[in-house]
Amino acid sequence: MHDLLLGTQGLSAAGWLAMFTHFMMLSLLAVGGAMTTAPDMQRFVVHERGWLTDAQFTGSVALAQAAPGPNVLFVAVIGFNVGGLSGVLATMAGTLAPSTALAWAATRWGMREHPSRALRAFTTGMAPLTLGLLVATGWILVAPTHPGGATAALVTGTVLFMIHTRLSPMWPIAAGAVAGLAGWV
Repeated sequence: MHDLLLGTQGLSAAGWLAMFTHFMMLSLLAVGGAMTTAPDMQRFVVHERGWLTDAQFTGSVALAQAAPGPNVLFVAVIGFNVGGLSGVLATMAGTLAPSTALAWAATRWGMREHPSRALRAFTTGMAPLTLGLLVATGWILVAPTHPGGATAALVTGTVLFMIHTRLSPMWPIAAGAVAGLAGWV
């Protein structure tokens, strides 16, 4: 039971605080959802801290995305894999508290300033930022399984498909699943 609560990493108080504050900072950068910050989460927990491997990180994201529920669940799985239930608490509190407060304040501002030029400029400016963050996330998630040029081909192909068609994103996901089952990728 002790390992489930505290995790197997045996993080120090400084480690827990670092994880909480890093996820809190990422929460404020999560334009387009928590998934857009996955590349920096991966950099932090895999490369900087060594708490997880690339495969464990990618597996955490895949498991959470396959489960029903909100997209942000992958943060809880990463936290659990780093430090058990305490890791879930650190990552989820760090992720949800600041973004919830910011969303509440922004909604109140948007309701007051609805017809304003500043609000339209803000929302127009966020679109390319969100797209860039999502492409970076796709790159990070594909890279461990498709090194080199295959990563670029998969990410570029998916982006071009989505830009040039009005088809549902479920079609490239289904195509990827078929390609994986057939052993082509």
